[in-house]
Amino acid sequence: MFAAENGLKGDPRLEAISAAIRVVPDFPKKGIMFQDITTLLLEHKAFKHTIDIFVDRYKDMHISVVAGVEARGFMFGPSIALAIGAKFVPLRKPGKLPGKVISESYELEYGHDRLEMHVDAVEPRERVIIIDDLVATGGTLSAAISLMESQGAEVVECACVIGLPEVKGQHKLEGKPLYVLVEPSGLDEF
Repeated sequence: MFAAENGLKGDPRLEAISAAIRVVPDFPKKGIMFQDITTLLLEHKAFKHTIDIFVDRYKDMHISVVAGVEARGFMFGPSIALAIGAKFVPLRKPGKLPGKVISESYELEYGHDRLEMHVDAVEPRERVIIIDDLVATGGTLSAAISLMESQGAEVVECACVIGLPEVKGQHKLEGKPLYVLVEPSGLDEF
């Protein structure tokens, strides 16, 4: 569900967030319109709006874990976790975490990858939101859901700053709700 469909239609914060995201054509390969959120981070008001909207949504949902997908989920997740009184769990690329980890493989729009987390990062029945910058195919979020649920945690929702109007991989989210702030820009250029 898009934020605009959930009580934020016409909210100028969404327009500011969308305007702060740079589109990079043909990155990382030809035909991809890369949605670069690093420019959003440079616009402190738009970045704050992003965090505030997520915090407003999750502050009363009794969330105990915010899981952030490497690497751009790390830019939003810790701030949200601090604001709602939850812990932050990084979901990393292979070989980045010391100690015992569990992993889940997934397909990207342009390849394959794997996510890992520490086996003791979440407890059974903890309520989790998973945050990433963008959802395209749903593969990364699906892997994150599998990691959380393999440890007995309850995934309440997945959240992304950017999402396609009709997420191709919505079915991969195993029935979990998806909350998205804005649609990607520049898709009509290809």
